[in-house]
Amino acid sequence: MGIIQRLGMKSNIRYWVVAVFSILIGLYPLIYMIVDMEAEGFLRSKPVIILESSLWRVAFFTHIYLGGISLLVGWSQFSERIRGKRLKLHRLLGKIYVVCVLMSAIAGFYVAFFANGGIVSQLGFSFLAIGWFYTTLNAYITIKKKDVESHRKWMIRSYAFTLAAVTLRLWMPILPPLLGINFQDAYIIISWLCWVPNIIIAEIYIRKAIL
Repeated sequence: MGIIQRLGMKSNIRYWVVAVFSILIGLYPLIYMIVDMEAEGFLRSKPVIILESSLWRVAFFTHIYLGGISLLVGWSQFSERIRGKRLKLHRLLGKIYVVCVLMSAIAGFYVAFFANGGIVSQLGFSFLAIGWFYTTLNAYITIKKKDVESHRKWMIRSYAFTLAAVTLRLWMPILPPLLGINFQDAYIIISWLCWVPNIIIAEIYIRKAIL
């Protein structure tokens, strides 16, 4: 088997791994419709005064549901088959992705101010929301200008931020026992770890693609 074929296989494997995790985590917000998360899940860690805030609840559920949709449709934007053979579908899914990300990022920025772990985690999630919004907006602006090459680069960066939802949930059960720390301390680290490596990897990939 030639080098190009092997590279193609590795690329396909990475693509489908990302797709599977994106779909699984994209469906995760549905659990809030089934399980009382205030009694058994993540919301149990929130103070009652926050849970009773209508504005916080609207922002929180806007963030997680639209973020879930972003994961569910975003991975398809990198499918060469869809771009090549079903361009209208690619554009439709792209529009859905952009709208969902921009709204989810704005809501996420507000929610970040109430993140567990204090100022460090609040800053981590705030910068995540800003980066997510900025890269996605640039992806939209560049394609409107028909700058396809720049659009692809910005979309890679945008989806790297989107995948923070995946990497966050991968790190949550791993980091506390790995470092021998409690969940609260681990969560502070994860607020940065869930997205900083993602965007670094995205930039390395973009630079290698250019070279």
